[in-house]
Amino acid sequence: MIDSVYYLYGSGTDPYANLALEKLLLDTVLPGSLILYLWQNADTVVIGRNQDCYGECRVTELEAAGGRLARRLSGGGAVYHDLGNLNFTFLARRENYDVSRQLDAVLNSLNALGVNGEKSGRNDLTVNGRKFSGNAFYRSGDNCYHHGTILLDADMDKLTRYLYVPEDKLAAKGVNSVRARVVNLIELVPELTVERMREAMVYGLSRVYGKTPELYDEGLIDRGKAEAERARFASDAWRYGRGAIAGARCIEHRFTWGGVRIELAILNGLIRDAAVFSDAMDAEIIASMPDVLRGPAADAASRLASLGSNIVVKDITALLDKYKELI
Repeated sequence: MIDSVYYLYGSGTDPYANLALEKLLLDTVLPGSLILYLWQNADTVVIGRNQDCYGECRVTELEAAGGRLARRLSGGGAVYHDLGNLNFTFLARRENYDVSRQLDAVLNSLNALGVNGEKSGRNDLTVNGRKFSGNAFYRSGDNCYHHGTILLDADMDKLTRYLYVPEDKLAAKGVNSVRARVVNLIELVPELTVERMREAMVYGLSRVYGKTPELYDEGLIDRGKAEAERARFASDAWRYGRGAIAGARCIEHRFTWGGVRIELAILNGLIRDAAVFSDAMDAEIIASMPDVLRGPAADAASRLASLGSNIVVKDITALLDKYKELI
């Protein structure tokens, strides 16, 4: 049962500080409470936990123009953030975490602006079939968050310039370009501002949960821990992650839940090294796969199957079995 509902407006546009604060709120969210954190990043591409940054983003061009690359804890795909975009994060303990209700809060905020949106696919919110919000999810123990974007007046030229979007992903959405798939809400509500959207989000929160949201006490934030977390999110090791394996055998496929690229370095029948890149929502499952894959190549699929009955595991196991002649 949710006893208290809080909201917090981010005070800066540094993506690493914002991701760090999100992590601290996740770690400290109390039983019986729900927090809505609203924040913005300036000129940033944020990639999912298990993505290859160079396969998702024109990193060199982004950074040459003063933009920043960031990697989040959750799975899912790459997104472009600027000050025409508002990000939201709902944080709660598992017993009070309800993605459907949280999405309803976002849709209620749109209703307050005179716009009817709807849930679509695995993680999108749309208006008239065009996406204005993509969402992703993360859990640490019993603490959970659901975060997403709201396109208000984002720079579509930069969005299309910096992001690589696979043609098969666009085809799966029935469109031939990113521009055709997304919409800025300012096209529908010309007078919309970030401030008005924030207020609408707090209103949507109150409508769904039947409580008056309270401003979160920032004095509860451990600034020392926040700085340590920021350093981790800003580190090259975290942002860039591991790159492609030179000379590896590669298997790629797109499923209904997302795309995957498996790279295997094989010598004398042994998988010496493995990498799995994916925009799958289940970040932890994908992250665990490389260690499991290392070992005798002939048994790779069966070792992967030991991870459980998750649909992602089943599909990737079947994919490896289909291409077993490559390994």
